[in-house]
Amino acid sequence: MKRLITPLVLAALMLSASTGLAVPIRYAVNLTGAAENPSNNSPGTGNAVVIIDTDANTLFIQASFSGLVANTSDAHIHCCVAPPGNVAVAVPGVGALPGFPLGVTSGTYQNTLNTEATTTYRPAFLTNNGGTGAGAEAALAAGLASGQAYFNIHSSQFPGGEIRGFLQRVAEPSALLLLGLGALLTGLVSQRK
Repeated sequence: MKRLITPLVLAALMLSASTGLAVPIRYAVNLTGAAENPSNNSPGTGNAVVIIDTDANTLFIQASFSGLVANTSDAHIHCCVAPPGNVAVAVPGVGALPGFPLGVTSGTYQNTLNTEATTTYRPAFLTNNGGTGAGAEAALAAGLASGQAYFNIHSSQFPGGEIRGFLQRVAEPSALLLLGLGALLTGLVSQRK
């Protein structure tokens, strides 16, 4: 029995370690017209992945979309409001996301932004969060973590947004969890010998 307790205690300690502060943190969303506020009947769909790394001060954004009823006119991340609310744009600082495909009904996008740069954020979002890149980054990270940030693609027919969705954290297996399970199994196997 004593030989079993040590691996169990070790496994419990490893499993109790928090991964909530681990970076980078990945968020994903499916984009639809029904998720707009007010909702619309667009047949367009899409998805987006956002990865924020507050250690490296980066915001990776990847998106794809198709079936929009009109050409894209804008795309950005809004923060911070509870679903299904509407709130002002947080990222990027001006216009659409840098390099986002405009004037099309389908496309893909990928870019990494510097979250320390004040130019990454809209002036109002920056001002409301301390006026620094660090303050805006912290507010965006908190908004993402609380499910209060959404990705929005606008079109000429739906200038308020054709498809959008609130970003949700993607659960990923933790190395500590796997290590803990391995230790537990090792303890159980050695106990049987």
